[in-house]
Amino acid sequence: MSRWLTPPWFDQVASVTAGGTVGPGVLSGRLQFDVTGGPEGDVSSHVTLEDGRLVACGGGGVDGPDLTLTLDWADAVAFQRGDLEPSVAFMQGRMKVSGSMDMLLVLLAEAATPEGRDLIRRIAEITEF
Repeated sequence: MSRWLTPPWFDQVASVTAGGTVGPGVLSGRLQFDVTGGPEGDVSSHVTLEDGRLVACGGGGVDGPDLTLTLDWADAVAFQRGDLEPSVAFMQGRMKVSGSMDMLLVLLAEAATPEGRDLIRRIAEITEF
């Protein structure tokens, strides 16, 4: 188990997601997550997806992300634990979005599937918050 948003955690996420897909055949691009108001300040991280497969993830922002999601610390933790549905966070304005709405809609749809919920659960199991 690794502390959330640390380099070892990103390595574990890459292992957990190996071989899986999110929006296969549809989803490719760079996604940035900005978490505000954390105990150590604001934190950014990123993932790169190609044809629905995770090809890179890590701390820090990325130049020219296709989609940026911004949440405050408490909502981001709830999101990562599976206690806050991404679509609910978006609809309530708790998750700010900039960039590709097409990419967002695919991600929201995938997160609502049994496979998406299972992936969120598996990542939460390896995470120390």
